[in-house]
Formats: sequence, structure tokens, C-alpha cells
Amino acid sequence: MKEIIFYKTEKGKVPLRDFLARQNAKVRAKFEKLFDILEKEETPLGRPFVDNLRDGIKELRIIFAGSQYRALHFFFHKNYIVFTHGFIKKTDKVPEEEIERAIRYKNDFESRHGR
Repeated sequence: MKEIIFYKTEKGKVPLRDFLARQNAKVRAKFEKLFDILEKEETPLGRPFVDNLRDGIKELRIIFAGSQYRALHFFFHKNYIVFTHGFIKKTDKVPEEEIERAIRYKNDFESRHGR
């Protein structure tokens, strides 16, 4: 079993929670359902729900009403899935700045909580 953690900045902000708070209730419900599955599944989800990006960063993928919602995350130790932030994808590829942001958050998290 896994545990989901939302990354928190040193100033106490939780980027994914802030992103989800701005979304439609149905979008939030879809994310919550996938969070539950991720926590309970022994085998990690694959496409179309999760895809690997780079440097240990993965994307949780949701499509709703023609929009592509993404929540970036990484695994910490074997039992934790740390979600960094979310965004609405507007291009075919995940924007490089979103991946870089997730990597910054990952590095910060690991430096504060030990690799």
C-alpha cells in the first residue's frame, strides 16, 4: 500500500491543493478516485492514467470536457507518492517549465526529508 503526500513549500503553500481548489467538482472527484486507486494498488497504474516524464517525474492524467488535467508526482522511498502540482495541459507535450518545476519541488522535498 502507498501513501499520497502533497508537496508543501517552506512557506506552507500546497500547490496541488491550490490547483484542485480552482477546478470543477467533477475534476476534483476524478483526481480523488485516481488517488485512491494509486494508494491501494500493488501494481502502479500505467497509461492512459499515468505516464513517465523524466528524472523520476510522472504525470497523473485526466481528461474532462475536452481539457487535459495533469498532476505531476514522484515516488519517495517505496511507499510514498509525492504530488508536486497540477496544471491544464494545452499542448501535445508536457511543457518543459512544468517538468522543471516538479524537479525543483522534488529536490526541495528530498533535501528536507532525506533521500
